[in-house]
Amino acid sequence: MRHHAEPRLDLTVLDTAALLAIAMRELKAGDGPLGVAPPRATDPVGSWRSADGSVRLDIRTDGTYAGTVAGRKKPAHGTYRLDGSTLTLRDDSGLKTPVTVGQGVLEMAGHRLGPA
Repeated sequence: MRHHAEPRLDLTVLDTAALLAIAMRELKAGDGPLGVAPPRATDPVGSWRSADGSVRLDIRTDGTYAGTVAGRKKPAHGTYRLDGSTLTLRDDSGLKTPVTVGQGVLEMAGHRLGPA
């Protein structure tokens, strides 16, 4: 006598929280009608400079930064925090500088920086 095994289905059950997390990751506020996410801000880690070379900013993976501005003797350095598309630089004196992070650009204090 020949025994036929029935096909086995392997189903993964996701709870409501898991489904919501997946959906929120795929669709964000402001998405187009097809659910295509808008371009996201770039990762700010790396070297940045203004077109004229007067401002340079190095964002490091360890949460620190260093920067120079033409005409200033003392270079800037300190820590940073990224919150959405705003990077906040805090230098060692306590001065905070907000930086807007965009696709391939940083904007701060009237300067537009691109990858160095």
